[in-house]
Amino acid sequence: MNKFIFLIISIYSTFAMSDDFDCNKAITTIDINYCAGVDLRNSELEMATYLTKSKEHNSYDSELIKSIDIAQKSWSLYAEAHCDSIYTMWREGTIRGVMHLSCKTKITKLRTHEIWENFLTYMDSTPPVLPEPELY
Repeated sequence: MNKFIFLIISIYSTFAMSDDFDCNKAITTIDINYCAGVDLRNSELEMATYLTKSKEHNSYDSELIKSIDIAQKSWSLYAEAHCDSIYTMWREGTIRGVMHLSCKTKITKLRTHEIWENFLTYMDSTPPVLPEPELY
């Protein structure tokens, strides 16, 4: 189900949307879903950056790196299941796509913040390794 949504968005974005499409002017369901897909893609890229940096920063501790990888895999399964339930809740309408994408974006931003807070900050006044990511 999730792969289908992203396939539609990527096909549409390749042929119908330009890089300078103004999401503030999105009106149609397809436009809104496209913009929600862009937001999700950006959130996922940010999370990947924070995850990579957290592993680099803690590379001296192989047990921690393994634990981070296990947690990330578990989180991915949870995020997919949770947002699929949102999709199911809205299955009767065209809003289901954007609701699913928005769920994934929100949960990805929360995970990115957790990665930052737990693996890229210090208990004292030492500046964090990366800036605090925005939650919403």
